[in-house]
Amino acid sequence: MGDLLLVRHGETEWSMSGRHTGSTDVPLTDNGREQARRLAPLIARHHIAAAFVSPMRRARETAQLAGVGGARVDADLSEWDYGGYEGITTVEIHRERPDWFLFTDGVTAGPAEHPGESPEDVGARAERMLARIDAALAESEGSVVVVSHGHFLRVLTARRLGLTAQCGALFQLGTGTMSRLSTEHRRHVVAGWNVRPDAYCSHGPPTPAGELPEQQ
Repeated sequence: MGDLLLVRHGETEWSMSGRHTGSTDVPLTDNGREQARRLAPLIARHHIAAAFVSPMRRARETAQLAGVGGARVDADLSEWDYGGYEGITTVEIHRERPDWFLFTDGVTAGPAEHPGESPEDVGARAERMLARIDAALAESEGSVVVVSHGHFLRVLTARRLGLTAQCGALFQLGTGTMSRLSTEHRRHVVAGWNVRPDAYCSHGPPTPAGELPEQQ
């Protein structure tokens, strides 16, 4: 069975400021577009059998710039529905709910078209998506790439590893990164996490997002 490649979309103005971005269709920043382009060589190392992408513009543009062709748009790859917390930062929420934590508490109710999701709701979407991914993996010896959003991909990873949706909190994920879930002795494992091409030198292996290469 091939690997599952997880791509988080590039930077947006809202991701820079920490605003919860679910249904709001904000575009990539110029830096976010460059992050997406730099992912292309990482993805090209793999034989891609199938690709799926969130319907949101920031994800679809990332897929295009990263060279992920023919990706199938799937609504189950959408970001967590933040309900009444859409566009609000965690700092702002903590002013009223100091102990609030997304992965355990979910969100406050929003408008009818975006009422919000609990961790279990997002976990159920992740399970449906994993079923489609496994079907694609079974049809080919290649890998599957999905281009989606930070919080959803963290829950997807937790469920892939047999953990609860709440355990998505354990997997920090930066913008413009690729992660790889594989198997070892027929068990799902993390084979690479939060990786982006090294922005600080033109050679050497990629480094995890947010970390500088070691000084030689």
